[in-house]
Amino acid sequence: MNIEVLKKADQANGNFNNGEILEKKPIGFPQDGGESKPYSNIFYWAHAWTPNIKSTIGLHPHQGFEICSFVLKGSINHFDTKQDKWINLKKGDVQIIRAGNGISHAEEINKESEIFQIWFDPNIRETITKEATYDDYNSDDFLTEEIDGSSIKKIVGNKSVMKMDSEGVSINLYNVPKNHRLKLVLDPEYIYSYFLIDGEIEIDKEVISKGDFFKVSEENNLLLSSKEKSNLFEIKSPIRPSYTTYGERYSN
Repeated sequence: MNIEVLKKADQANGNFNNGEILEKKPIGFPQDGGESKPYSNIFYWAHAWTPNIKSTIGLHPHQGFEICSFVLKGSINHFDTKQDKWINLKKGDVQIIRAGNGISHAEEINKESEIFQIWFDPNIRETITKEATYDDYNSDDFLTEEIDGSSIKKIVGNKSVMKMDSEGVSINLYNVPKNHRLKLVLDPEYIYSYFLIDGEIEIDKEVISKGDFFKVSEENNLLLSSKEKSNLFEIKSPIRPSYTTYGERYSN
């Protein structure tokens, strides 16, 4: 099986405000010292959390990218110059900033809270000319379906309410019961990126633990076995988008 595993211990580290916010980065910036570089149309991926204090990342600008925040635990508060107000987001909620020709935002991660922040790489030559837009989605906005004894929350794609400019992206969250086998049907023309939020699973005799990241490409299916109740986050994206990504230009 064509699978690449990046264990939690091998991911790049980051922090804000002298360690008030801690990070592990499956895909970091070159200066972060991580092993993984941008690929497909995924440019950056950070898992951030606050151990025991509320902490704020101050107002800062973005352009071009689509910046998505997924609240995994607790809650965050968000401010941006488009809406000009603070908005609270709770576990299961998602926000997207289509940064376009420019927007600034600030984030406050509340005590004992966790998020993913993932930067997607649309055709920036087009998006850089557009007005920035912003959307919040409540956890209940997303369709959840049963799949072979597990559940799947459809966050992007599959007629989800959340829309993106980045080409060919689908995002799902799987909830897999303990001691369960789940077979996922894959499209070999796409790359599948996974992060195990909670639990423990086994794939092709490889044990995947909480906080581990892995990629699967050029495969027709993925068979996993859960050792514990597990939450598995999935991004499906094209192996080769139809446009030259900023990630390709950035790394050359």
